[in-house]
Amino acid sequence: MTGKPTSIRAPNWNGRLKFKDETPLGARIFEVRDRVRWSDVDIAGIIYFGAYVRFIELAETELFRALGFPYGKMFEMLDIWLPRVHLDFDFFAPALMDDELLLKTHIAKLGSSSITLRMIVHNARAQEVDAAATLVVAAVDRASMKSKPLPAELRSALESCLVSAAH
Repeated sequence: MTGKPTSIRAPNWNGRLKFKDETPLGARIFEVRDRVRWSDVDIAGIIYFGAYVRFIELAETELFRALGFPYGKMFEMLDIWLPRVHLDFDFFAPALMDDELLLKTHIAKLGSSSITLRMIVHNARAQEVDAAATLVVAAVDRASMKSKPLPAELRSALESCLVSAAH
């Protein structure tokens, strides 16, 4: 032991899975930034994979806020819930404690009652994509918890973000 403080460095991940950006040209992109916190990392100082859910939820919440539907008001205003029905991740590189992550989110698909969001997690320090996620939420009636079509005003706001609406 040299007495020098050790620093945590990301391991060399040569040969790792490569990120391929499939964001449609012209899609409206919503951005939000946050930092990897102490509670997000494991003993190695690398973000724990489950911690990415916090970042995804932040991106989801801020997308709806930007569209004029903050979660604190939307559910009562529209008489719906938007439970998560699917979430998947691909991981490409590790994030370290205090890394700034930029989440870029777009609406990938709009169903009659569902919304599919795609989130790309960019690492400002490493200048690379660390992870990508696909989240599906579905509208349900607040009283019955049964599927229901997306309310017209929400659908209209979401449709304005799709590629076909951008051209």
